Amino acid sequence: MSKDKISGRAGPDSTSDDKSAKDTHYATLRRAHRDAKRERGEIPTPTPQKRKKTGADDWKPPALAPDQVFLYGLHTVRAALANPERKNIKLSTTQNALVRLEIGPADALGIPVEIVSPQDIDKVLGPEAIHQGVMLETRPLPVRRLEALKDSPLLLVLDQVTDPHNVGAIMRSAVAFDAGAVITTQRHSPTESGVMAKSASGALELIPYIQITNLADALGELHRLGFTTIGLDSEGPAPLEGTFSGDKIALVLGSEGKGLRQKTRETVNALARLDMPGAIKSLNVSNAAAIALYATRSYLKS
Repeated sequence: MSKDKISGRAGPDSTSDDKSAKDTHYATLRRAHRDAKRERGEIPTPTPQKRKKTGADDWKPPALAPDQVFLYGLHTVRAALANPERKNIKLSTTQNALVRLEIGPADALGIPVEIVSPQDIDKVLGPEAIHQGVMLETRPLPVRRLEALKDSPLLLVLDQVTDPHNVGAIMRSAVAFDAGAVITTQRHSPTESGVMAKSASGALELIPYIQITNLADALGELHRLGFTTIGLDSEGPAPLEGTFSGDKIALVLGSEGKGLRQKTRETVNALARLDMPGAIKSLNVSNAAAIALYATRSYLKS
């Protein structure tokens, strides 16, 4: 036996452990003290810093042709490949992503399939894109006309909603509640893109995304097709539930900051609000869309 063990004295390792435990204890106390001061507002809470991927500052997006679209992400690409209305050009994928796509033999797709590295896709999409190792070059979906929607009981109209993430999330809700289309303006609205498609998580392939030139004229056409148009406004004169009429509804939502434009407010059949009993009286446009779609679908089923 060692002398330390015979005499019962603490050896070097034990001393080191005691010191480490003491340091940990005091570090915990210091953190608790800082947290308490932040809760009282005595010191600011630090803003979390998002770590950028290598090359994020140097990357520049490639110039795209007007009819060129790059979709990415496993779910998005899988849905696009399954959509018979898509005209696909080329699939770029890692070997692992090709297996995870679960699309069968690559040579059965009828388009070139290129096995690449994740870094190859980064060069096209940028290092911040969460592409999961797969990218599809494709063409925009065919243009749809409002006339084709006359038999749909529920439509969603967006008045210059500019954020493609919001539009993608709205598409998902529109598909979930079986809306016939998402209609938006050509100006101040996102075009079909990888960012929007990724946010829509496959919904872009399941619902028409119709971009029109003049929203007031489009609302007038919807009126002629028998739709009641209801604009959502936090200051609307009546709750949405009490504003429904007819058997075909087109909900109209405004932009993230400004809401509905004045011309739109004057053109819709009615303005309505979502009644919210809590302290917050406005919601993100994608959340408001989901609630309004649910309420409208409930009315149409009754």
